[in-house]
Amino acid sequence: MPRLEECQRRLTAAMDAQGLWPSDSDSSWIRPAVLGLPRDRFAPDRVFVWDGVSAYAAVDRAKDLWEWADAVYPASPYEATNTQISEIDGLPSSSISCTAVVADMLDSLMLEEGHRVLELGTGAGWNAGLLARRADLVVSVEIDPELADAAAVRLKQAGLDVEVRTGDAARGAADRAPFDRVIATYAVERVPWAWVEQTRPGGRIVTPWGRLGHVALTVSDDGRAAVGWVQGLATFMPARGVDQGLAFHAVQAEAPVSRKATVHRDLALFAERHLLFAVRVSHPHLRVTTTPVDGGVAVNVHDGASSWACAVPQSDGTALVTGGGPRDVWAETSEGWDHWEARGRPELWDFGMTVTAEAQFVWAGRPEHGPYTP
Repeated sequence: MPRLEECQRRLTAAMDAQGLWPSDSDSSWIRPAVLGLPRDRFAPDRVFVWDGVSAYAAVDRAKDLWEWADAVYPASPYEATNTQISEIDGLPSSSISCTAVVADMLDSLMLEEGHRVLELGTGAGWNAGLLARRADLVVSVEIDPELADAAAVRLKQAGLDVEVRTGDAARGAADRAPFDRVIATYAVERVPWAWVEQTRPGGRIVTPWGRLGHVALTVSDDGRAAVGWVQGLATFMPARGVDQGLAFHAVQAEAPVSRKATVHRDLALFAERHLLFAVRVSHPHLRVTTTPVDGGVAVNVHDGASSWACAVPQSDGTALVTGGGPRDVWAETSEGWDHWEARGRPELWDFGMTVTAEAQFVWAGRPEHGPYTP
């Protein structure tokens, strides 16, 4: 259809203009795979878009093809397509991931022809389909039976051989192990040890971690650990059943202003993401976001439950911080900030992760430096 083709060309052009296709020769398969397997072949007839106020609104293909096409092929390569909304909290519970991050994660996976791949979180099936364009075996696990069944049908219609299973993705697929590559499409706080056990020594695991970045881990020769670096920023949905807590505006509404202070802090440092990620690592209970404002960026912090803080840049170079709730979350943010400064301002790419059967920790610089904590 002309409208779908137009939107697909627009998204492809944006990827080209921003240089978002992987440039490594070993990943040269990704661009033709993405273009040869259109997103709309895996999108349900009903998707959901933010109404700009307080909720996600349904967009039906039969009623408004133009708006549906815009949602399936967003103008921004960093925008996902929401395909399911939770009845519990009204938040997205499944999506077709944004094209830029899909390409980046496939690049990080270092997938080769002949590989056996385990995917965790089938969703609509698009990512599994891309994997199948390269790998010999793809096993994909999805906890939602309806999503799994629909994805299996779409993959079959596309002529792609993917073994879609319904079950708890945290358990993997032990009967099909070992795998050369493992990739998750949802965020975890702790990498399930089953994923490491089911990956061959020297194999690679790519997964979103926390609410901010994704990591690529290599399983050690003895299979007793998986170690690797942060690859980039990506916001993914958490595993089903994980309490996402309250949004900033909801916490703020419940806790009136109880503290106010002027601080000498350069809030612009948060805009470069390195500090944002460092605070996420050192203080994982905090949720820090930025908002463009006149004079720079405002920084919002909350704990997902009862306490919040907002820092706004002032014309004299200071920042006005207001907050409420029982915890002083700005003081905790400042502690993470000071630790980042003391460690020499490590960049996002300086961070990595070590996973063993007993423990998991994020480090900066080298694994032997130990956990990145104040």
